[in-house]
Amino acid sequence: MNTYGLIMKKRNGGMLDKEEIDYLVTGYTNGTIPDYQMSAFLMAVYFQGMNHEETANLTIAMADSGERLDLSAIHGIKVDKHSTGGVGDKTSLIVGPILASLGVPVAKMSGRGLGHTGGTIDKLEGIPGFSTGISKEDFIKQVNDIGLSIVGQTANLAPADKKIYALRDVTATVDNVSLIAASIMSKKIAAGADAIVLDVKVGSGAFMKTLEDARLLAKTMVAIGEMAGRKTIAVITDMNEPLGNTVGNILEVKEAVECLKGKGEERLMAVSKTLASHMLMAAGKADDIKEAEQSVNEAVASGRAFDKLKSFVTAQGGDASYVENPDKFDKAQYTYTVTGKELFLSKEKTAAWEMAYLTSCDNQEIGLASMILGGGRQTKESEIDLTVGIILEKHLGDKITKSDIIATLYANDMDKLSEAKERFVHAYTLSDEYKFNNNIVYEVITKDN
Repeated sequence: MNTYGLIMKKRNGGMLDKEEIDYLVTGYTNGTIPDYQMSAFLMAVYFQGMNHEETANLTIAMADSGERLDLSAIHGIKVDKHSTGGVGDKTSLIVGPILASLGVPVAKMSGRGLGHTGGTIDKLEGIPGFSTGISKEDFIKQVNDIGLSIVGQTANLAPADKKIYALRDVTATVDNVSLIAASIMSKKIAAGADAIVLDVKVGSGAFMKTLEDARLLAKTMVAIGEMAGRKTIAVITDMNEPLGNTVGNILEVKEAVECLKGKGEERLMAVSKTLASHMLMAAGKADDIKEAEQSVNEAVASGRAFDKLKSFVTAQGGDASYVENPDKFDKAQYTYTVTGKELFLSKEKTAAWEMAYLTSCDNQEIGLASMILGGGRQTKESEIDLTVGIILEKHLGDKITKSDIIATLYANDMDKLSEAKERFVHAYTLSDEYKFNNNIVYEVITKDN
């Protein structure tokens, strides 16, 4: 077996077996296969694709390239959740406490944000004292004691994925469904959960821009998970506008607190409760979706989910008084209020209008506006400003006038604020007719479709 021959086989449209894929992944991870050959292989995959079996074998090889987390010491069925990334997505902070309050153990490894998408770990580190780097023993003990722990990913979790993704990033081979699916699922499988619920985002703020592409990715990941012996469900949700009312780390923590107090924005709560309900069924705690939804609603309405959030924060060294009283969080130095007038004036056609509807937005631009303010990383080495971000007062489909407040931007640098404001204002499309028809949960995909 040799690398040259495997590159040629895939280039010519051949199917690689498990041993051949293991050879490539192991060789590249340990350094015996150089970057230039793996780049050629990835480009061959980009153009020729992989079937479900090849993709599953690639996923398992990447999961086996490092440590697999053994969660057998945790009582009950462990269910993990993964989002493909979006703007204002703070569902892990809401879903985790809900599930834990209903007796489902949540042992979650999460990542940091990069680019316009936020990271759960960054948000949690906005809580004074909160530690995301606890030991494996403490991680398992905490889940057994209170039902929930969220920590940063270990350096040795699927190291092949980290190395291959870095290469994909500089060789224009990122946007291939098999490679995306293998990257996501290798980490989820290595993380040791019994079942996986995937939140596959679709829209202008997501990697998958069309429902067709999102459906293909969802089906691929479900097939991989099932082949790996994990019950896997994918929920396709909208990312054509920010999820909820906030974009930015501390702002999103404060919004998650409000959600667990039963005061959450409608679309954010719809996604969070849908994910929690399917996780509850995957854990065997509900027989059908109606029973699951009733349990989830009760967990929030009774205050049990909010109490679990406070226990979780305290257990990981955080100051729960910030959860009790979110006004204690640090605040950005400067604010800027965006009005409807600025949106009207940003486009020649709408400048003279007195009213309009928010018809669509380039959600990625809104995410980039938050990143410019300091709420995201342009590189892995970038420092995040946890206090900055955006609070939305209006959503797609809303009728606006020139005097209406659309959003407030929070910043600690006036130059960044000016640049972010320009991006935000130009992100929206207006219409004098109501044209909004945006779902929030599109489809749920299982192994039986």
